[in-house]
Amino acid sequence: MSGFTLEPVGTEQTVHADLVVVGAGIAGLTAALWAAQDGLRVVVLNKGPRWDAASREQPTSTFYAQGGVAVVIPGAAGPEAADSVDRHLADTVAAGGGLTDPTASGLILADGWESVSALIGWGAEFDRDVDGSLLRTREGGHTRRRIIHAGGDATGAAIQRALHEAVRHSGRTGGDVPPIRFLDDTIATAVHIDDGRAVGVACLRSGRAASVLAPTVLLATGGTGHLYAATTNSAGSTGDGIALALRAGAEVADLEFIQFHPTMLYTDGARGRRTLISEAVRGEGGRLVDIEGRSVTEGAHPMGDLAPRDVVADAVQTAIELTGHPCVYLDTSGVVDFEDRFPTVTAGVRAAGLDPASGRIPVVPGAHYLCGGVVTDESARTAVDGLLAAGEVARTGLHGANRLASNSLLEGLVMGRRAAAVAVTRRGLPLPQAGRRRAEQPVPILDRDVLQDVMTREVALRRSASGLDAAADAIAAAPRRPAQSVRDVEDAALTLTAAAVVAAAAARTESRGAHVRTDHPLTADVAESRAFRVVDGELREARPAVATG
Repeated sequence: MSGFTLEPVGTEQTVHADLVVVGAGIAGLTAALWAAQDGLRVVVLNKGPRWDAASREQPTSTFYAQGGVAVVIPGAAGPEAADSVDRHLADTVAAGGGLTDPTASGLILADGWESVSALIGWGAEFDRDVDGSLLRTREGGHTRRRIIHAGGDATGAAIQRALHEAVRHSGRTGGDVPPIRFLDDTIATAVHIDDGRAVGVACLRSGRAASVLAPTVLLATGGTGHLYAATTNSAGSTGDGIALALRAGAEVADLEFIQFHPTMLYTDGARGRRTLISEAVRGEGGRLVDIEGRSVTEGAHPMGDLAPRDVVADAVQTAIELTGHPCVYLDTSGVVDFEDRFPTVTAGVRAAGLDPASGRIPVVPGAHYLCGGVVTDESARTAVDGLLAAGEVARTGLHGANRLASNSLLEGLVMGRRAAAVAVTRRGLPLPQAGRRRAEQPVPILDRDVLQDVMTREVALRRSASGLDAAADAIAAAPRRPAQSVRDVEDAALTLTAAAVVAAAAARTESRGAHVRTDHPLTADVAESRAFRVVDGELREARPAVATG
């Protein structure tokens, strides 16, 4: 189709579009579908290979999401009839440690059912009872069973498949809907800025330099899990969007709040992505116990094992420290038909050489979700004209200091749609003739294993001034060199993102939500978000601080 041809420009190739989406998870593909339905030409940059549902490793964390989508269903019957958006908002605010923006969050949650309905219309099949009603479970921090799920505990995989199928059929229905073009094996290296406005991205495509020019750029790159030696995240979660946004002039906030999921499968010495044990296991009767069989969460919170994630993760870590045992255990003996209800968890446990029928699954807290991110407004706009952000990479104010379980997929659906609406209003804005090829400048790139080890040791669940200083020194000592490969680009992004996380953690001299300072154990009376940006090549705290509501 006209405008989608790769056009040689010197030694570089250029694609023109109305919207370029960086990332192929729930937020990115949702935005692409809505934008295409409004007649926009959309290009999606996918770091991984061409989509294959059977692939052993997937590039997006969406695929690995287990629990489900937290959403209030209008007109629900039974015990859930008493649920409401206001109650969902109250649970979200209670989990957020004082930093949730109630206004922005209320608007996102209120749009939830309409966005989920659209997803179902695109072919997503959620689990239902014999009468056809959506099944719902409960997870930590929720006072109602409002989490809908698919395939038992394979919700993300079902959503990813449905979105890819919808994208595959885009442009085949006739009318004015153009096809959505994927650029696979492509990583964004910079946001093109022209007169203060984002006008596209530079990228590496199968090792060759290229550009996608568009009046709107959406960052939907996911999170930062691979800052740490072990994580529940996909291999693509290397902080790319945070680094792209900082270098483009946008602000980031709340980066110190990295949520550690309480129940990542424990495998001695393993690095990289590890199996998540869904919080829904506890919602269906699972119990956390230490090596002696004692409750891990007793006395920690009135909601016990279904307390907000920061509370449960802290209780798990405390139990590990007190017993000297390397993990705690998830007792699944009280879960009815465990292996049928949780087939994904069962497969992961077996793949690790463990027997799920034992009823005791070894777990530890694992790096899971970035609660902060690139600062956006209620429509996904950043401080840079034409640059949007949605999904885990964005800081909308919904998650505060600790994300409420299963709010992330909902946010991706809602904010992806809003981003597409913004892109529609920008269609036709003038673009430069070609992407401006910039000389490859040396950037700090710390060896990934070294970076992950220092972040795991000093900037995980427990933090202190001395540990943060040690991490900052290690990052500052990173050698500078041009990023010439995909691995280089990712490691440069991890290095910059780590610097921002450490700076944010050092600036917050209190304990709040997912941020625990052993040298500052108390929580301040006033909750305040801290924002950072790059000025003259240096990372600096932005003033004034971001409002929290």
